[in-house]
Amino acid sequence: METSLISVITPSFNSERFIKETIQSVKSQTYSNWEMIIVDDASTDKTREIIDEESKSEKRIKVLYLEKNSGPAVCRNKAIDMACGDYFAFLDSDDIWHPKKLETQVKFMEREELAFSFTSYVIVNEDGSYTGKSVKVPRTITYNKLLKNTIIGCLTVMLDVRKIGKLHMPNIRAGQDTAYWLKILKKGYTAYGLNEQLSTYRKVNNSVSSNKLKALRRTWVIYRRVEQLSFLKATWCFGNYLINAAKKR
Repeated sequence: METSLISVITPSFNSERFIKETIQSVKSQTYSNWEMIIVDDASTDKTREIIDEESKSEKRIKVLYLEKNSGPAVCRNKAIDMACGDYFAFLDSDDIWHPKKLETQVKFMEREELAFSFTSYVIVNEDGSYTGKSVKVPRTITYNKLLKNTIIGCLTVMLDVRKIGKLHMPNIRAGQDTAYWLKILKKGYTAYGLNEQLSTYRKVNNSVSSNKLKALRRTWVIYRRVEQLSFLKATWCFGNYLINAAKKR
């Protein structure tokens, strides 16, 4: 029985090319007890019109439009405030889910009584063509392991809010998802990996997460400013992060 409500947290910004496919991947889920909360970050293209059209025909979609561009952390936090689910799942406006993603993952979490889970995923190009790459996940990730290996894909995460609580993401412009996982794991939780490819990550040119040099700087900022690691520990973690990032590619 689908007794648990899952809140799907989706920030959007100028995603007219992809948002309809993203929404469709949620509507196609075999698990039906979900709500999708889309917070649009003052898009200037036709994203709003598409979201409006989709939400009018699907009552499980809830929408908030921001008048000022504020970044994905603010969008996700506003969605978290609106969410009513027992579980939170995260899906960006250019990514897609396998139809059995929610069903498979919630069964995994309920069977193992988990607070935090994540899964493997496939990587595609901007046009949807397969890159030949995928990310496999380990059985578990702790706080100290995640500092050295940012392997958790945002589009794969599911959290049991009844266990963890309604926590906000750190309000930083980039890397707030990794900082969020660290915030949760730092409280003593462990993230459990399900090594099934249930999501598809789209590599979009000029997206917040696409620039490699910016990604390096973002990780360093998380170490030093958010986690307030010493210079030596940050350097050690950063070296391991580079090695693990190279392995993923």
